[in-house]
Amino acid sequence: MGDVHAVGASSLVSGRRGVLDDESLSGVAFTEALSEATDAGLQQLFGDVCGDDFRGLALVATGGYGRGELAPASDLDLLLLHDGRRRDVDELAAALWYPLWDGGLRLGHAVRTIEEQLRLAVDDVESATASLTARHLAGTEELTFALRAKALAAWRKRAGKGLEALARRDAERHERAGEVAYLLEPDLKDGVGGLRDVQSLRWAAAAGMELLATDVSAIERAAERLVRVRVSLHRVSGRYGDVLRLQSQDAVAAGAGAADADALMADVAAAGRTVAWVYEQSWSGHRRARLRRHPFDRVAPGVELRDGSIELAAAADPGADPTLVFPVATAAARRHVPIGRTTLVRLAAELPSFTDRYPHGWPVGAVDELVGLLLEGHRAIPVLESLDQAGLLARILPEWEAVRSRPQRNAYHRFTVDRHLWEAAANAAELVDRVARPDLLVLGALFHDLGKGFEGDHTDVGVDLIARIGPRMGLTPGDVDVLANLIRHHLLLADVALRRDLADPATTANVAAAVRTTTELELLHALTIADSKATGSTAWSDWKAGLIAELVARTHHVLGGGESVAGEWRLFPDAETLSAMASGAHRVRIDADSVTTVTLDMPGTFARIAGALSLHRLDVVSAEAHSEPTGPGGMPMAASRFRFLTVETRPLATFADALRETIERALAGQLAIDARLAERARSASRRRRTQAVTPAPPSVAFVDDASDDATVIEVRAPTVPGLLHRLAKSLAEVGLDIRHATVQTIGPEAVDTFYVVGRDGSPITDPFHLGEIRRAVLHAVAD
Repeated sequence: MGDVHAVGASSLVSGRRGVLDDESLSGVAFTEALSEATDAGLQQLFGDVCGDDFRGLALVATGGYGRGELAPASDLDLLLLHDGRRRDVDELAAALWYPLWDGGLRLGHAVRTIEEQLRLAVDDVESATASLTARHLAGTEELTFALRAKALAAWRKRAGKGLEALARRDAERHERAGEVAYLLEPDLKDGVGGLRDVQSLRWAAAAGMELLATDVSAIERAAERLVRVRVSLHRVSGRYGDVLRLQSQDAVAAGAGAADADALMADVAAAGRTVAWVYEQSWSGHRRARLRRHPFDRVAPGVELRDGSIELAAAADPGADPTLVFPVATAAARRHVPIGRTTLVRLAAELPSFTDRYPHGWPVGAVDELVGLLLEGHRAIPVLESLDQAGLLARILPEWEAVRSRPQRNAYHRFTVDRHLWEAAANAAELVDRVARPDLLVLGALFHDLGKGFEGDHTDVGVDLIARIGPRMGLTPGDVDVLANLIRHHLLLADVALRRDLADPATTANVAAAVRTTTELELLHALTIADSKATGSTAWSDWKAGLIAELVARTHHVLGGGESVAGEWRLFPDAETLSAMASGAHRVRIDADSVTTVTLDMPGTFARIAGALSLHRLDVVSAEAHSEPTGPGGMPMAASRFRFLTVETRPLATFADALRETIERALAGQLAIDARLAERARSASRRRRTQAVTPAPPSVAFVDDASDDATVIEVRAPTVPGLLHRLAKSLAEVGLDIRHATVQTIGPEAVDTFYVVGRDGSPITDPFHLGEIRRAVLHAVAD
């Protein structure tokens, strides 16, 4: 009998293999074909095991298999249902399960009576929903049909508790898995907006939750797109798992029929957003429907609060007056209620394109209404999402279509481009008390990255776009010019603060020339904060905020007619360090986020300290150096200060003594720094990719106008342990003294900037020397 069972299992495996190897099948067509092949194999195996004696037995598919949604690596969820009368049920179950395991199939299995399955479903939402998906495979059909009918009746009878349990389980899953639309590596199944949310909505509908027919169609279309990607992912990875890893996205795109990985992730984001939006709308609508009373209010001409939603009045005509969309949206944001689904349907059907309706520009006041919506801050984001899901934003701003669900595909940016712009505008709304023109601030935030949806440098494209969009919206030429300058320089303050010496007069002079006025400086400062906070958790910190604030204060002083001077609170060396230099004392001072050293001036000192810090895995963000013959008898002394990022899970106090000893030995020439860094690099685990775009080859640039009294070198290179040490060592080799250095890490790439002078204290002007500097640096960062 065992051989017969093995033949049945072999037939199952070969039938599935035929589907798995058929590259013409993808998406839902694949899942259906694999389910059918699996059905046929299991039916043959069941017949081999039970023969004609299958009384009181039914083989039932549940879960994803029950729904006919088998991906290549999906489990087979099987239930052997029996009537409780057979004594051989355990023996028959073993005869079914073991050949499947021997065939290498992942199996979820159970042997139960109908009553046992229903009792389990009372307190276990997983069992309850599994019973709802029960699909007959073989044996006594009446058992399967009875289970489904009784399970559905019980689910509906306990709808209140069932929906509560479903919502709790979904919330836990959402918290664990994150959002499909916005994660660099989304979980296609368990994430917010993933396939389990589609299933959850189906089960909620079975319990009586009302779903609009348009919503059902929308989530089914989105689910088909996600299934297509999931099937390709399983094929590419060759194993179970639904997290779409960055390194697999190119291959998955090819298997899913997408043009490239960017197109794939844009499609995933769009599908995930649709599912998440319908999920939220359906659940919030269900909760509102359970409330007994809703207030009614006329909130604006043609706009009403009705049944807990903002609705257009019956007499309102968005076809004749498209700007009605703005008071509808603003009222919903301000009152923290959704736009009613009836109104969204009406707007989708009746709202014309603004460019068609207003070929010569928006009517007076319309742009102010858009600003009013944006000033509602984060309350406006779900409203904007609703407008976007209804296809309305692109009718207001046709350029918006280019950034809809556009992925950024790196760990630095949390959101798609469109959602990033909403988040930036919402953050900007919280900063309006800092600026004289709140309207330009929120509009600048909304448009600053719009160029990312088009070919070319996104900043240059964005400037061109606002030159067209601004007049169309009714903005004055002066306001368009300010917005264009904000977009042109939206990265300026952050880049300068993190890569330049703020004490150098040329730094503030250059920034002042770019921003032109104190009004624009204040706008750009607020935009920088809003943009950084909207980017992601690594894009903003107290340290970065402090640097930018100092740069803004210095620039404000210059724009007001003052001279660019070093601020006393950040002047280096400070009085205490100068005193130590004058005494000739050797000193290593370790503070919470910095190390300051005073030593005899010797070549390579900066590089040795940088190497010592790297050995302790400290990420240096800036460094300053100063040398002069102020020691006893004119002895040359050098002072350095390195600032580094602190990590809460690794307090500096736990290794401060060891760090001090490492620095002391490095300065004394008693430490094999290069050898130790090489050992650390060999033992370090390989870093996972954090962005889709491969970093550019290492480069060296001399920034001519960045300083009047130093040569500024900007180095871009892959992030590796000890990079700052290697670069500083190479600069020392070609006779340079480092006066100031900054380190910025953006994903896998580092941007290190050095202010250097020759041994005579002057900038480097000799072309040959400059060429050798480039040669030395590129050699230092070569693989």
